[in-house]
Parts: sequence; structure tokens; C-alpha cells
Amino acid sequence: MVARRGALVLAAVGETATGVALLLAPSLVGQWLLGAELTGVAVTIARVAGIALIGLGVACWPGTPLLGMLTYSAAVALYLAYIGLAGGSSGVLLWPAVVLHAVVTVLLARRMARAKAS
Repeated sequence: MVARRGALVLAAVGETATGVALLLAPSLVGQWLLGAELTGVAVTIARVAGIALIGLGVACWPGTPLLGMLTYSAAVALYLAYIGLAGGSSGVLLWPAVVLHAVVTVLLARRMARAKAS
């Protein structure tokens, strides 16, 4: 049982660290992993992937997977809204995705609050 938990913690730390690296320095991570610098829309996609990896790492950490999904949904809603407001890319599904993730964030936060209350 301890070995499994140790492996899960190790995976959580590794995925979270990779996610933070992708969020903060996507081009550098692309260079190190793929041998090519990420540019343009690939930087945005790499950052969303980084947010997803952070959410995965939080979900795998001993505790509740609900917190991982809440982390991912809130962070990606904020990041995509930032992209839209900062004048970056804005495809037809950008704002619906922001709204969807914001709604999911509220629902997950309510569920988490109810779980803590009981």
C-alpha cells in the first residue's frame, strides 16, 4: 500500500512540475523535449496542457480528485479569458469555452463545499 502511494505522490509531483514548466516556459520545454522551439498558437496550447498537468497532479495527490478538476477548470477558464481579453487568439469557441469552464468551476466549488460540510 505504501509503495503504491509513494508512486502516486511521485507521479503527482512529476506531472505538476512539468505542468508548471509548460505554463511558465513553454518554448523552453518544447526545445528540451522535442528539439524545437514552440511559437504562435503552440505556446497557448502548451500552456493549456500545462494547466491540465497541474490539475492531474493535484488530482493524483493523496486527497480528493475533485480538487484536481476544480484546479484545472478554474485555471483554464482564467487563462482562456486572459487570452481573449489580452487580444491574443480568439476563435469562435473561445468565449463559450470560458463560460463552460466558469460554470463547471462554480459547480465543482459548490460540490466541494457540500462535501466539506458533511
